[in-house]
Amino acid sequence: MPKIATIGFFDGVHKGHQFLFAHLRTIGEERGLTPLIVTFDDHPRAVLESDYIPQLLTSSEEREKQLNQYGEVLMLPFAEVQPLTALEFMTRLRDEYDVAAILMGYDHRFGSDKLKHPQDYRRIGEQCGVEVLTLGEYIENEWHVSSTEIRSALENGNIAMANDLLGHPYVVRGRVVHGKAIGRTIGFPTANIAPLEPHKIIPKSGVYIALVNTPTRDDAPAFVNIDANKLIEVYVPSFKGDLYDQILKIRFVRFLREEKHFDTLEELRQQIKEDVDSILRLA
Repeated sequence: MPKIATIGFFDGVHKGHQFLFAHLRTIGEERGLTPLIVTFDDHPRAVLESDYIPQLLTSSEEREKQLNQYGEVLMLPFAEVQPLTALEFMTRLRDEYDVAAILMGYDHRFGSDKLKHPQDYRRIGEQCGVEVLTLGEYIENEWHVSSTEIRSALENGNIAMANDLLGHPYVVRGRVVHGKAIGRTIGFPTANIAPLEPHKIIPKSGVYIALVNTPTRDDAPAFVNIDANKLIEVYVPSFKGDLYDQILKIRFVRFLREEKHFDTLEELRQQIKEDVDSILRLA
């Protein structure tokens, strides 16, 4: 069946992307075309700029899983398609994937010839028999919803804004590793987390309320501390047991407070007790 495609990296699969996918599905239904989401294995800038280190909202696995909720997903190697001109890329989508139409986001561009205007893409599309449609920007409460805005919110500890723009809680997944065990000595055994995705953004240092999966519960309220070196510790009040070497999914809910320095372990213990009380009251 012929397809209508949209193209992009779609980091975060945020509300702006979801707005695009909703129109992709609606237009597809109107024209008898199957929605197709075309994305890439690597961040384009990581391929184009050898010294660029991406700061990602989603890993490739997370991104593909989320995109599958909105339509058929085609993940292409960006290094392979990057040399193609817009005409060559559209022709390939037409010939290999039966793409009859492309829906472009308001600021999206593709092709090594670096076309700038929607009418340029429509003209190229006419040459190869692919209709090119464009969609306006998605704005919510005067916010320009974009991956850049969400990254900025996370870097400033504004979890509420990040989650609102994403349309879902921000997630970091990591393996529980051995740490200094200080929390255990004061009655609050914390799990030290080694993130699975090295390029994923870790929110700014501070203390957060989160929901964490455990062997006994998928959404257990938790206390998450991120220090200045981006080291992550998690304490789950409701869980008693060993989490070493397990994979935890941390869903950030809200920012609780800035990180503090404590002169004694007793001061630290008292602050953690207050934090846990806040978690149990607010989560």
